[in-house]
Amino acid sequence: MKKILISFLVFILIGVGTYASDVWKELKPNTETTSSANEVNQYSKSLADLEFDGKHQVIQVNDNLPRFSEGDLSLADGNWQHFSDLDQLNRVGVADAMLHKSLMPTKEREELYVNPTGWKNKKTKSGWLYNRCHLVGYQLTGENNNPKNLMTGTRSLNTPRMLDYENEVANYLRKTGNHVRYRITPVFRDNELLARGVQMEAQSVEDSNVQFNVYIFNVEPGMALNYTDGSSKRTR
Repeated sequence: MKKILISFLVFILIGVGTYASDVWKELKPNTETTSSANEVNQYSKSLADLEFDGKHQVIQVNDNLPRFSEGDLSLADGNWQHFSDLDQLNRVGVADAMLHKSLMPTKEREELYVNPTGWKNKKTKSGWLYNRCHLVGYQLTGENNNPKNLMTGTRSLNTPRMLDYENEVANYLRKTGNHVRYRITPVFRDNELLARGVQMEAQSVEDSNVQFNVYIFNVEPGMALNYTDGSSKRTR
């Protein structure tokens, strides 16, 4: 009887270990570079499950290595940008681009008027809670009041977090005249209207001077956000 009990316990432990290993394999990026729609969606679901730890608003994904295939980095189609159609809830999707300084705007940006999903803005101690966040920043391609390129993001998400990476790319484009493959993925959980965060990936094509893959949580100090509809309340 004792031998049977021990064998049963070993079987249970092996089963649990195998399950935990399978879950980790699902969440951990594999080492192959690919950018299929299914792969991007899988990563979005994994990122959406993450919870902000209260300290690190920006975390690295896949050891900070972007997941672009050889075809993604091809210059055969020149310079371009593409925005996903809005989904059934009017939420934005993945934005892709092959950036070059020739795409950068030469005129001042006009005022934004598009209200993305989850747009329930309010004043906080430090200013407005939300910004209309460009997926592909205006300074990179001049795309502005395009509903497919705007999401509701906290002030801290937009400035300085996203802006820091956009500035890195913009400065590189201006100085070198080279290309940067760029992908921005807004990350929603289930049917929520306010994104949990945004994934930013970039890779310079002619060299490796620009290379990052990060996830930025859509949070704001002192505010508790209701991601279902974008409403909020102060926590201090």
